[in-house]
Amino acid sequence: MTTSTDPDPDPQRTKGLEPGGSVQPGEAPPAEGSMSGAGPDETHNPFRGWARAPLTLILGLAVLVAAFFLVYALVLLL
Repeated sequence: MTTSTDPDPDPQRTKGLEPGGSVQPGEAPPAEGSMSGAGPDETHNPFRGWARAPLTLILGLAVLVAAFFLVYALVLLL
């Protein structure tokens, strides 16, 4: 039978802690490096927002669908 370690150890028995829970200098691992050198520089930044052609096609399709249902409703009423 194996015993598991406590995931939340007692602060009173944890070595390296000062009173109040702070850590002594040199006990903590060093901070991570910055992300400035994480990847290549981006040279192509596309425009934000919708392009004119797709937006025109979507609006045209919406107008055609609305016109279809308007004519369909008029035919049913007559």
